[in-house]
Amino acid sequence: MRNHIVAGNWKMNLNAAESQKLIEDLKSKKLSSDVRVAIATPAVYLATAANQTANTKIGVAAQNMHQADSGAFTGEISASMLKSIGVHTTLLGHSERRAYFHETDELLAEKVNTALKNGMEIIFCFGEELDERKSESHFDVVTTQLRNALFHLDASQWSQIILAYEPVWAIGTGETASPEQAQEMHAHIRAVLAAQYDDALAQSISILYGGSVKPANAQEIFSQPDVDGGLIGGASLKADDFAAIVNAF
Repeated sequence: MRNHIVAGNWKMNLNAAESQKLIEDLKSKKLSSDVRVAIATPAVYLATAANQTANTKIGVAAQNMHQADSGAFTGEISASMLKSIGVHTTLLGHSERRAYFHETDELLAEKVNTALKNGMEIIFCFGEELDERKSESHFDVVTTQLRNALFHLDASQWSQIILAYEPVWAIGTGETASPEQAQEMHAHIRAVLAAQYDDALAQSISILYGGSVKPANAQEIFSQPDVDGGLIGGASLKADDFAAIVNAF
């Protein structure tokens, strides 16, 4: 049985007081016991968030992590730094990191290796641009992203990986892949994993959908057989909305 997971990506939002209030508001909500919950806060709030959520069902994840263990990389954060404050999960490969910070599949493969070497869990993000969807190359694009960044791994290493499919054209735009489109891609992803490894591994991996998920559409999206949860952007900044999405299963 795959884990149901809802992770909130706060991106570069909220000040310190707002961050702490949002976490307290989330802690006051009744969240489904059948769903794993995580929040990816800005880096400056990670330590506080980890302390605030200790002994709750809310986990804390980093939004990014550097590929080096340490060194002269001003402004960057290493796996050991994250682990030292109680953060053991990181997003990697978010479309905004790819687009604005020019992260390539090859760089992401390095980050994946470093994260796994340090015992970190990874929420690995990937997905196609609008022109790639329109040209009907979206399946090939997603397959290539997975192959280049992840398919060098041994099957045993996949126990530390969660996949997050995010059609870039549906992030922060108000556009959402239809439940049928989400299911079609998630089924494709699982088939690609099965072909590279085996069906048992493919069936064990949680695949999240990310792209304008809201309380109004979460239940229909999450009802698809190969959609195991969501990576939530804007709606994760409102406790009521995020709780409603968590409880949509």
